[in-house]
Amino acid sequence: MSPLVLIVPGSLNTRTGGYIYDRRVVEGLRDRGWQVDVRELDDDFPHPSAGSLQRAAEVLRSLPGNTMVLIDGLAFGAMPDVVIQEALRLQLVALVHHPLALETGLDRETAALLEASEKEALTAARLVIVTSRATSDGLSRYEVPRDRIAVVEPGTDRVAAARGSGSRDVALLCVASVVPRKRHERLVLALDSIPERNWRLTCAGSLDRDPATSARLRTMIEALGLSDRITLVGEENEEGLAMLYDASDVFVLPSEHEGYGMALAEALARALPVIATPTGGAVELIGSGDEAAGILVEAGNRQQLARALSRVIGDPQERQRLAAAAKRRRDQLPTWRDTCERIVEALARV
Repeated sequence: MSPLVLIVPGSLNTRTGGYIYDRRVVEGLRDRGWQVDVRELDDDFPHPSAGSLQRAAEVLRSLPGNTMVLIDGLAFGAMPDVVIQEALRLQLVALVHHPLALETGLDRETAALLEASEKEALTAARLVIVTSRATSDGLSRYEVPRDRIAVVEPGTDRVAAARGSGSRDVALLCVASVVPRKRHERLVLALDSIPERNWRLTCAGSLDRDPATSARLRTMIEALGLSDRITLVGEENEEGLAMLYDASDVFVLPSEHEGYGMALAEALARALPVIATPTGGAVELIGSGDEAAGILVEAGNRQQLARALSRVIGDPQERQRLAAAAKRRRDQLPTWRDTCERIVEALARV
């Protein structure tokens, strides 16, 4: 079988959804007999220094001609000159978790530069793999032809349903790095505004990716007198996350934007009711009508978020109804085996 080279910025073991996806794809392809070679670039993408770009170019130049190269979008879109230089010699495939310019908190000039850079870089890709239909639709502004896009959604593991907290207080869980796009501060303000006080929130996710946002969040929690109700546990390993999911009653993800929402899918895989925004794959994951496994609230609408929290925290029967729907939805989620099979099908098109 032809070898595949996966190129990622920084360490493949980084604990974010995109890197988890990358790792599971590597594992799945190797299980199928693929020879997968992982090359790690510098960790300053998508804002690489000149030295980082030079080293990335050297990595690509070192590969034999006609090698199939899958490059994580965090790097691909930030080095158009590098990938265009190698586009005829190598079979380049971009793996776009979400467009770089859609990261929340960017100033207008930076967002415009990233969009232009990624649009130019994607012209060098023989195929663009995206992780949700929403991202596929979003690439229309990048003028990527539909026949060069493959949607391969993340998988989930078949795990036991969460046992819950067993407490009078409703255990809320948010799994997301503390960065502006995830909107932790909006969640804290929404919780502070509701009359119910029988809740506790655990936030699991890196506190180091954006120290300023983490500092503001800590200050807000202390100023509102919520330190005894809200716990920031930082980045957890796989075992620690599994324990947090298992001991939770409701999952909350108020993101401004998601490429897919892997943490949301993990919550549904454990039959947890969810409150989320309709970004990434959330609409398809949660479902609609009586079969909805959670409540969708408009991104940026703190009042809607507060009403949803109040409804779920204050009504045990509503939580049970949503949990039952989540248990039905979990059996419809793709597995990682499904994901890897679709990756193989997509790469066969190159």
